[in-house]
Amino acid sequence: MANYANLPAPTPEGGLNRYMQEIRKFPLLEPEEEYMLAKAWVEKGDTAAAHKMVTSHLRLAAKIAMGYRGYGLPQAEVISEANVGLMQAVKRFDPEKGFRLATYAMWWIRASIQEYILRSWSLVKLGTTSGQKKLFFNLRKAKNRIGALEEGDLRPENVTRIATDLGVTEAEVISMNRRMAGGDASLNATVGSDGEGTMQWQDWLEDEDADQAGDYEERNELEARRALLTKAMSVLNDRERDILTQRRLSEKPVTLEELSAAYNVSRERIRQIEVRAFEKLQLKMRALANDKGMLSLDPA
Repeated sequence: MANYANLPAPTPEGGLNRYMQEIRKFPLLEPEEEYMLAKAWVEKGDTAAAHKMVTSHLRLAAKIAMGYRGYGLPQAEVISEANVGLMQAVKRFDPEKGFRLATYAMWWIRASIQEYILRSWSLVKLGTTSGQKKLFFNLRKAKNRIGALEEGDLRPENVTRIATDLGVTEAEVISMNRRMAGGDASLNATVGSDGEGTMQWQDWLEDEDADQAGDYEERNELEARRALLTKAMSVLNDRERDILTQRRLSEKPVTLEELSAAYNVSRERIRQIEVRAFEKLQLKMRALANDKGMLSLDPA
């Protein structure tokens, strides 16, 4: 793939406004120019052409990333993940299919962002099926449509309506609602539908009439999973453990740039170590979970 080392990158220190100003300097492509650049990349491996296709769509990636401001994660990191999805789209884009790169790239950008959010939001995986992931990313909107944002446990009729609308089971709606109400994200993080509003995670905590027995059972399950996670971390070496902890298991994830400086390696090398460590951890946790007869214990 093309070398993107000289791409502009959003950082908390630099500020998003500066980044947005920088990416606006890259011109948008006319259909014919886009087609010729894509042909040059596909047929000749022209990295300059691939680079130009990426830079011309950085504004699209940033715009999509801004729609995911409600999950308590650093916006610079979300935009970086959007850019990863954009690069994957350019790598796989086929100009002969007859549609524009922007149309194709939107799917890859959203997928990359959503996978990042699912990895980062909790210590344990919130959902494994496509339906559960859809529920995770649409529950707040569904609750907002029926005026149920301020509820603790949802009323039965609202559970039924949301389950029907999103194509999941009522049990999944109840479980996801409770996880999102009392999950691992900071309780002071501002959230809202598509990042709008001034609600906080603590505003979604269950009310006094919530099912205390159910809460206790879920806390026990979470504690068991965290214990397995701690045990599984032994499979990692010191550098892998430190990078994975700071990137995926911290309330405020450290940026690739900061870890790159700390370890005196490239940001891409840090990302590779992170991905490899996560894969090793997944395998170890699955093995431990199987030994204990537990299911769905992948770290997220």
